[in-house]
Amino acid sequence: MNAEGSKFSKIFRGDPWIWAIIIILSLVGILAVYSATGGLAFSKQGGNTEFYFLRHTGFLLIGFGFLYLCHLVNYQYFSRVSQLFIWISIILLVVTLAVGSEINNATRVLPIPGLGITFQTSDMAKLFLIMYIARYLSKKQEEIDSFKVFRNILAVIIIVVTLIAPENLSTALLVFVTCCLLLYIGRINFKYLALLGGAGAAAMGLMVIFLLNINVDNMGESRIPTWKKRIETFMGKDNGESNYQQMQSKIAVATGGLLGKGPGNSTQRNYLPHPYSDFIYAIIVEEYGFVGGAGMVLLFLILIFRCIKIVVDSPKAFGALLALGLCLSMSFQAFVNMGVAVGILPVTGLTIPLVSMGGTSLVFNSIAFGVILSVSRTIQEEKAEKLNAA
Repeated sequence: MNAEGSKFSKIFRGDPWIWAIIIILSLVGILAVYSATGGLAFSKQGGNTEFYFLRHTGFLLIGFGFLYLCHLVNYQYFSRVSQLFIWISIILLVVTLAVGSEINNATRVLPIPGLGITFQTSDMAKLFLIMYIARYLSKKQEEIDSFKVFRNILAVIIIVVTLIAPENLSTALLVFVTCCLLLYIGRINFKYLALLGGAGAAAMGLMVIFLLNINVDNMGESRIPTWKKRIETFMGKDNGESNYQQMQSKIAVATGGLLGKGPGNSTQRNYLPHPYSDFIYAIIVEEYGFVGGAGMVLLFLILIFRCIKIVVDSPKAFGALLALGLCLSMSFQAFVNMGVAVGILPVTGLTIPLVSMGGTSLVFNSIAFGVILSVSRTIQEEKAEKLNAA
């Protein structure tokens, strides 16, 4: 048994708890997507219920390949990679706004010629922005209190968030909040962060007031009417599509009970829009009950705890900031999805990493997990070398 455990640890290096979380999330995602895509398969694929199951599993396997390769690379290399790819990401975000394909009336993706799939540039930008921030903060620790450091890193954050926001506001807000928290952890002067937080809160307040009072009848395909409806629904002022979505989601959660209806037995998947992505947590709770829903929350709490342990053990600031930043980004995204499903947050469109159906999002989330494991693996190996040297 010890020999088998040793062999496993040599092939899959890094924190075994994080490996376990990745495997469980992937398996739950495969089961949930297969169950939730039945209606979509009949409407889009002529009843071929295996199509989306195989597609999701295929992207998951591709993602796992990238994850495995990334976890073998010394995490310090990601510092160099981020310098180039943050600017490539910004260029692609601009191109996406200009010529990207529309999904749900939002220009969020670039088609990949010849492959018949689309590329969600915001996922790439989010990943490399966190890498870039971790690198910049770790390099500037000796002058971290200066306004110049804060100004320079804030400029990059604002550029990325501004380019994401017009077509994917929820992702932009998630990225902004994660980056601000990373700046705090990276010891940026709290006075600057307080001013930024106040400005951000004021901007959000003004935006809500603007959306509640604007006439959107002649705005066509703009995202502004969608934002307005979601805010009004959350405030109980609208009974439109967003309210319908959350009502169906609440029914799924309420009928799940303690242990759920069992895998594949969801009924609300036939009524919920996007049960395989935006509302997949509702399907999980319906089929696996309170136990399954609580288990999902617990997995991401354990992930945060294990990444905090990486921060404590990391001898270098870059590794600590990198692992925690990526962990918080994925965990916050998952918690927002769960909050929407149970009705405590407005509808956003955010998914659960490795669980919701996706293409490039699965790949980039897998890369993020691979980078976290790379930090964990490098720390473990450095500890082992010190012990052997002693």
